[in-house]
Amino acid sequence: MPKEFGRNRRVAQLIKEELAILIQKRFPISQYGLVTLTSVDVSPDLKNSKVYITNLNMKKSKSDLIDELNSQAGNFRHEISRLLTSRTVPSLSFNYDETIERAHRLNDIIESASSKKNNI
Repeated sequence: MPKEFGRNRRVAQLIKEELAILIQKRFPISQYGLVTLTSVDVSPDLKNSKVYITNLNMKKSKSDLIDELNSQAGNFRHEISRLLTSRTVPSLSFNYDETIERAHRLNDIIESASSKKNNI
């Protein structure tokens, strides 16, 4: 079992590195803002993967960006298939990573609560 887990991590890391390069080429900052890959989760059977992204200086809405990335997923998969030596290449599913926005929201709540406490 640990051997499979190690392989999943290696495949996920390779996909993340290669997708970062491909996205940088096909989704320029001037048009889309800074698209950042936060993580890649690969299923145990190595057939599916979820790619989580964030976007700074958004030029388009989150849903538009995710739709465009998912429409290019087949092309990205084809490019990655040239690099992987495994029999199958995971299908790619792009999702927006809400972690940073949640952290900002929690930080704002904590700051407002502490400022109210200081005012009392």
